[in-house]
Amino acid sequence: MINVTIIPILEDNYAYLLEGAYGQTAIVDPGESGPIIIAIGDRRLGLDYIFNTHHHGDHIAGNRDLSNAYGAKIAGPAADAHRIAGMDIELREATPFDFGGEKMKILETPGHTSGAICLYFPESKILFTGDTLFSLGCGRLFEGTPEQMWDSFQKIMSLPDDTRIYCGHEYTQDNGKFCLSVEPDNADLLARMNEVERLRAENKPTLPTTIGL
Repeated sequence: MINVTIIPILEDNYAYLLEGAYGQTAIVDPGESGPIIIAIGDRRLGLDYIFNTHHHGDHIAGNRDLSNAYGAKIAGPAADAHRIAGMDIELREATPFDFGGEKMKILETPGHTSGAICLYFPESKILFTGDTLFSLGCGRLFEGTPEQMWDSFQKIMSLPDDTRIYCGHEYTQDNGKFCLSVEPDNADLLARMNEVERLRAENKPTLPTTIGL
């Protein structure tokens, strides 16, 4: 099983520290390095890989510092190889990646950006969506088309309902407020927002969510 530690970074981003079998470790979407270095040090770990879901600066700005500090290899979307400096490993949907005793599947999910990917661990039932999908919302279309984004959602929705989703930002509360403006009497949405407001009042993440939720 892959153990996931949520690391709040920047204003509202999340990076994710992964610990797998054989002592392997990785960080997903390091938008800055400082809090990540502290988290790694607190756990007395090294860092083997840096996984980027897309090329935006708030997801890759810590790459160089972390690679230099730990010798970690940078892995990201093959389509973004020219936009992510120092990429060592190009990730493609057709080729699963071995990490922590599991096969990490790559889902190519264009929409937010043309090269966006999601990282899926079927055995651990976890999915890292970057800025493609958020809790109660989705990413803005900077480069892709609505049709591409819809197709990307279909890939994600085909996964098991109990798949845990870790996305790139803490947007749940704002997304929920918008949803309630459209469906103010939705009982499931109201219940979810009560939970979200409680978590945020305690300064806790609203993630992970699940496909089924």
